[in-house]
This record gives sequence, C-alpha cells and structure tokens, in this order.
Amino acid sequence: MNRETSSPLARGARLMGPPPAAVPLDLVVLTIRLIEIATVLGGGVIALYLWGEVIPGVQLGDYLRVVAASALFFALIAEVLGAYDVDAQFSLRVGWQRVLLSWLVAVLLLISTAFILKVSAEFSRGWTITNLVTTTVMLAGIRAGATLWVRRLKRQGVFDSRAVIFGAGLQGQRVASYIRGNPRLTISLLGFFDDRRDGRVPVVVDDLPVFGNVDDLVEAIRDGHIDQVIVALPWSAEARIREVVGKLALTPVRIRLAPDLATFSFLNRPIVLLGDLPVLNLFERPISGLDAIVKRVEDLVITIPLLVLLSPVFLLTAIAIKLDSPGPVFFRQPREGFNNRLFEVLKFRSMAHDACETHDIRQATRGDRRVTRVGAFIRRTSIDELPQLINVLKGEMSLVGPRPHAPSTRAGGRLFHEVVHTYAARHKVKPGITGWAQVCGFRGETDTEDKLIRRIEHDLYYIENWSVAFDIYILLRTVFAVLLPRNAF
Repeated sequence: MNRETSSPLARGARLMGPPPAAVPLDLVVLTIRLIEIATVLGGGVIALYLWGEVIPGVQLGDYLRVVAASALFFALIAEVLGAYDVDAQFSLRVGWQRVLLSWLVAVLLLISTAFILKVSAEFSRGWTITNLVTTTVMLAGIRAGATLWVRRLKRQGVFDSRAVIFGAGLQGQRVASYIRGNPRLTISLLGFFDDRRDGRVPVVVDDLPVFGNVDDLVEAIRDGHIDQVIVALPWSAEARIREVVGKLALTPVRIRLAPDLATFSFLNRPIVLLGDLPVLNLFERPISGLDAIVKRVEDLVITIPLLVLLSPVFLLTAIAIKLDSPGPVFFRQPREGFNNRLFEVLKFRSMAHDACETHDIRQATRGDRRVTRVGAFIRRTSIDELPQLINVLKGEMSLVGPRPHAPSTRAGGRLFHEVVHTYAARHKVKPGITGWAQVCGFRGETDTEDKLIRRIEHDLYYIENWSVAFDIYILLRTVFAVLLPRNAF
C-alpha cells in the first residue's frame, strides 16, 4: 500500500477535500483593484473624447495629468476606506458605498487642489461633470460585475482552503458550527482529528468524520490534503496544546488556535493589544472621554436657549396647575440615573397632590382618575416633562438618553430588572428627557414584559451607536412625536 492510500484523508474519495484554490482571493482582489483604477483612467479619457472639440490641443497634456492624478487619488482613498476588504467583495451594497465614496472624495480633493493652485478656471466644467458622471456609472457597473463574479467563484469553492479541527470536544464542535454557519468564510471544513481514540470522542461529530490522532494529521498534511489546522483544545490544557502545536509547526500549513469556550459568548467583541498582549475587549465605557465632553456641551448649548424660550410656557403651566388643583407646581420623584445612582427627577405635577407617589409607584394608565384636567393636557403634550431641562442643566440628565425609571416600577407585575437581565446596562449613560425608544413608539405604560423588552433593546442600541448626529435626529423626531402623541396619558 502506498503512502497516498494510507493517508487518513485519502482512504475514500468522499472524504477528500476540494482541490487547492486555483485562484487566491488576494489575486482576484488585486485584479479588481487594477481594473477599477483603469476604469477611472478610462472615464477621464472618454470625457476628453466627448469634449475634444472644446478642449484646445495644447491643454491635452494638462487634462491627461489630471486624469492620472484622479486615478492615483482614487487608488489611495479606496485603500484607506476599505473598498478592497473582504466584506466589500461579497456585498454589493458595501462595495458600492466604498468605491463610489472613494471616487467622490478623489474628485473633491482634485477640485480643492485646483482651487488652491488657482488653476480651476483653466479646465472645462463640462469635462469635469462628464468625467464625474461617466466614471461613476462605469465604476458602479464594474463593481457590480466584479461582485457577481467573486460570489460565483466562492460558490464554486475556488477560494476555499481545506481545514480540519484538532479537538472533537465541545469547543471543537462550536468552532465547526460557527464556520459552517458563516457564509463569508472561505473555508471548506473536512472534519476533526483528536488524540482521544479510546471511545471518549465519537467517530462522527455533526456529520463530520473524526479521522485520527495528531500523527495521522501530520501524515495527511504531508500528503497535501490540508491547508489549515484549527486547534480547538481547552486553554487550560497548556502542555497538550504545546505538544500538538510543536508537531504541527514542522508542517507547511496555517495553524490557528480557536478561542476557549467562554470566549464564544463574546464572538462579536474586538481584540485589542494591551502592550504586546492581545486581550478581548468585552465592553467599553460608552460616551466617555471626549465624547462625554461633546455630549455635555451639546446639552448645554441646546438646553439654555430652550429654557429662555420656554419660560412663558413654564409660567402659564404653573398658573394653570395652581388654579386647577391644590398642591405644589412641581413634582419630585426618585429615579435611577447614571451608574444606578438615585436622583430626583423634576416634573410639572399632573396628578392630584394626595395621589402622587414616590414609592411603590403605579404607572399612569388610560383614564387614570389620579390625573387632573390640566395634568391630562400637559401629559398628552409632554409639557409635564419640560422641568427636566433643569435636571439636564444640573448634569443629572441629558437631553437624549434612556428614560429614567423609578426603582419600584413594574412590568407585568415584575420589577424591571427581574424581567430583563441587561436592564442595568441602560444606566451606563445619563438618562434622557427623550430617547430612541420613545421616538420609535415605546413610551407610556409598560404593562407587559414584551413592551419593556423592546424598550430596553432600543435603549441599548442607542448606547452602542451614540453620535451627535443620532442625538439631533432623535430630537427632531421628538418634535413630531409631541405633535402627534401616542401612548401618552
């Protein structure tokens, strides 16, 4: 029996992996990159041809130099913006966004350079616009064709490297499940290898065969059937990992160490360097550092003018409350704020004075008899929330953020933190007068657990995706939410 037929992977053609990649993905991406640079050059030349009668022959060299510069700028900007990253090759939407943005930035950079050098007047505006439009259309078409081509090659397995997992335990099974469930990976998973051949691991795991031990793996690599090995052993088994990797390191394959079991709970978290030590970045403190300063400035810049402009509304509301029912104008209630610290939220009183609750709070319901006549109006129009601008001024709240809740508030008869285990995560930032959940319709009474869950989901999305532009967008939508109120009573 020759060596080829004795190999664990060669004992049946069914277990053989696909042939080695005929075309490396990097080579295909390089080809696309060169074609798109040539497209920018071609677009400029086509525009020159269309405007040939207008452009003097003596200026032709200047135009060609501009075309060459535009291609150079495009190539550099496209590289910076990730137009040739793997995700941009398989997604037409992402590819178009990055390529066309790169071209637009390149054009703007050229126009700015020409303006600074005071030579912009020497070039035809008609040629500039034609070049912009023609090249944009051509780039969009080229990238669409390239994406379809790359997808087809991927479906054919042209880019797939033949991989096996060393370790058929739970950790290896999770790695296999992740690989097989991720369509973006260019990996053909052949099966497992494992030293435990005493019945502790099955012969087949999730329809993938377990071929043999580490010596069988080395033999299969020598026979040219494997391109990549993923070691999926518990990190606590350091001696065993060192032994296996030591043997595999003598073979010409890519060797990777899979994450430990605990890491699978945080697969979407980035890895950062702590000095030279790679660590998994589980959570960042949101809206901190410069972002916190920017958000505080945003709050002050908007809040102070609002307090001045709304002062007549404050006065009229206070008078109406005093005339409508006995009791104070303002209502103070303890709420949970940043870092779960309690603070007193300030609101216009909308209920009868003897019905106001500060503990064991019951949320207002439709037709609630505790609400006064004026209170019903100011709650419906959200005027009762305006005094919270003072909370913002004091730094206890922000204009935009998760709405503050009282500690005793319940959903479906259960405390909020009992319903959603991630509830406390919304206290990573200051609470807001308005928020993403509110403008998306999740405001008012949380009488069911599902309503609370949806509200928390929106709050956490806001925390993870905060930006000044997002805040402004929420504030603008808040205006429409106030004009067309829902679920406020």
